[in-house]
Amino acid sequence: MTAPIAPADLRSAMILASVRRAFMEKGFDGASMQDLAREAGMSVGNFYRYFPSKAAIVEALITGDLTDLERDFSDILVSPNPMGRLRQTIKRHVEDSLCNGEGRLWAEITAVSLRKPEIAVIVGQMEIALVRNLTTVFSISSGLPLTDVIDRYAAHASFVVMMVMASSMQACDAGKQNADLTALVLRTINQTLDEIPQMTLKG
Repeated sequence: MTAPIAPADLRSAMILASVRRAFMEKGFDGASMQDLAREAGMSVGNFYRYFPSKAAIVEALITGDLTDLERDFSDILVSPNPMGRLRQTIKRHVEDSLCNGEGRLWAEITAVSLRKPEIAVIVGQMEIALVRNLTTVFSISSGLPLTDVIDRYAAHASFVVMMVMASSMQACDAGKQNADLTALVLRTINQTLDEIPQMTLKG
């Protein structure tokens, strides 16, 4: 039985959902802390009790997204065909992220991370976590020790992360070009994954 969500955690999740909406509407830099508090239906002082800075907001957003991704990776790792399940999951994320507003938000956060070291650290931690999960899948799929996989294929994992994140940032008014570009991204990711050795699947 799943434990009930604590009221404080539920409140934080609701605030983050409103913050995400404000960022998508006004941009990361364009939305002030006052704008974010207003969107959350709170006083600025009360809002600061939950999130004292934009860096704290980014950390909370990334933590929430990583929790969802960890669930995906848990399902991948127990799958009879982890690499096949990974490909399906990547395809879903790439296609679902197209034109949903998240790409613009992460593009802005990535740009901000180039100017603000505290944001860069948080974004870097997310990328490290994703690479760690991917190399774990590579290790299980190939039968190679994780240390060997990291040595040989960490760049492959980083490249996959970069491609997925970049694909979500494409403009969504290009019509057929979006579909063609998405197909090219997925083809390139699959070609990269083809370089990871796999054990022969049984059954």
